[in-house]
Amino acid sequence: MQQLDEEKIYGLVLDLLNPSSREQALLDLSKKREQYEDLALVLWYSYGVIPVLLQEIVTVYPLLTPPTLSGGASNRVCNALALLQCVANHNETRSLFLQAHIPLYLYPFLNTTSKTRPFEYLRLTSLGVIGALVKNDNPEVISFLLSTEIIPLCLRIMETGSELSKTVAIFVVQKILLDETGLYYICQTYERFYAVATVLHNMVNQLVENQAMRLLKHVIRCYLRLSENPRAREALRQCLPEPLRDSTFHQVLKDDVATKRCLGQLLMNLSEGPN
Repeated sequence: MQQLDEEKIYGLVLDLLNPSSREQALLDLSKKREQYEDLALVLWYSYGVIPVLLQEIVTVYPLLTPPTLSGGASNRVCNALALLQCVANHNETRSLFLQAHIPLYLYPFLNTTSKTRPFEYLRLTSLGVIGALVKNDNPEVISFLLSTEIIPLCLRIMETGSELSKTVAIFVVQKILLDETGLYYICQTYERFYAVATVLHNMVNQLVENQAMRLLKHVIRCYLRLSENPRAREALRQCLPEPLRDSTFHQVLKDDVATKRCLGQLLMNLSEGPN
């Protein structure tokens, strides 16, 4: 049975090379990507497959400005992105994925602002690829991302995206902050710190209205991590949003012991004298 499945996977990968069977193969492989753990290796090492996936991406660039991306075109490119996410997620292909600078192909998608469903789906799927890269706490990944424009791109989505996109974007920023190099990078200049702190502040104000629990957890953890840097801690004493200091979120956090503890630690860090 497993051999039959493998043969089917290999057949679908070959179908990617044929323009007439490509769209269906993208759909079928994206559905099966979690059932076959070595799909990333097959995709990466099969002749011509990665260029085909990148071609699917660049083909829709002209539809980004002005925004004319249809639902069908969005679904098709998102299936290609889902396969690239496999490659980003696999331990044996992640470094190769970075060395080829493939994440940069996704940045034009993250840079879009249209609120229509095809664009929102495109941004969310692109963020999913970056999220797959950062979730394994790999310093090489963080170092690569810091050499690119990922932080400003994520910050804009954190302010203006859908709740789901905001959640993935702040997850990426949080993972960058949790890395020592990432924390140092963001706190190295006032401009970088201010850019992150301003967006977090605006998110807190939005959360007072909609009380989105998943987002609140990430916001608090980002602030907590920033408070571990001496310069950022000093700045946060002045600019931490009032709703995090008072009882605004007391009710929504009452059953979340871990996040309550993070908030308590954050406030404790800010209340102590300079250190």
